[in-house]
Amino acid sequence: MKFAIHIATKNRKEDLLLTLEQVYSFLENLEVECVVFDDGSDDGSSEAVQNNFPKIKLHRNETSRGYIYCRNIMLNETQADVAISLDDDAHFLSQNPFEIIQNYFNKNPKCGLIAFRIFWSKVAPQSNQTKAIPERVKSFVGCGHAWRMEAWRSISSYPEWYEFYGEESFASLQLFKNNWEIHYLPQVFIQHRVDLKQRKNFGQDFTLRYRRGLRAGWYNVFLFYPLPKVIQFFLYSIWMQLKTKILKGQFKVLSPILGALWDLLLVSPKIIKYRTAFTPQEFKDYAKLKEPKIYWKPEN
Repeated sequence: MKFAIHIATKNRKEDLLLTLEQVYSFLENLEVECVVFDDGSDDGSSEAVQNNFPKIKLHRNETSRGYIYCRNIMLNETQADVAISLDDDAHFLSQNPFEIIQNYFNKNPKCGLIAFRIFWSKVAPQSNQTKAIPERVKSFVGCGHAWRMEAWRSISSYPEWYEFYGEESFASLQLFKNNWEIHYLPQVFIQHRVDLKQRKNFGQDFTLRYRRGLRAGWYNVFLFYPLPKVIQFFLYSIWMQLKTKILKGQFKVLSPILGALWDLLLVSPKIIKYRTAFTPQEFKDYAKLKEPKIYWKPEN
């Protein structure tokens, strides 16, 4: 089984180099390759990769085309059997991830994608041990997962008009409709070097993430849910934004909420064109699946 590690990056040279230092030893295995896609960085990321990691395949956009564009190119061009997606600020804590992934895919032929266990912190956990077991889930996290490429090729590529958020849910819904399963495999463990508290601050980055996250959820509801559920979920979402945010005085979320509504209106022709709704029974079966495992904390 051949593996490809895919990393998209833009202007995060120090994080990228730290990640590449960790994964570079895996490339001693001739069945493993690593592809870095530099989306228009101007901080010397491409030059650093070329100078320090000659075994890594480098793609570059002179002008930024977006994270999803880069991921689609890498996935659609690879000849590997399995494509592992890592963020440029994430790295493996498991000692033998490729063996674990290969064995799991071999034993679970309906599994089209493996979602990794993820620890979100700038500091490594004191213990990697977990009592969690593999299980089927609804979706996965973009910063660490493995595609069975046969499953990827059975669905549409990530929609670039999503821009950043929601593409994983889009792919998950398509996988379900094509009879593929997503499995959470805690034995594959990564650290996502992110300060979650800093992300929650009300800055420009928060506003953009909030807007894109909210609208992406709406995009997927309008694309895939049966019409009665579309209306129900959309109105419920609006009500919860009012109840839990605006009516409690968090007026800074008003701008991203209104922006998300405007974005939904702008892409409505695309939603009408690409809508592929679940049947009522498909929706019932999908709703029974467990939610994705996004955050892991050390266990006592």
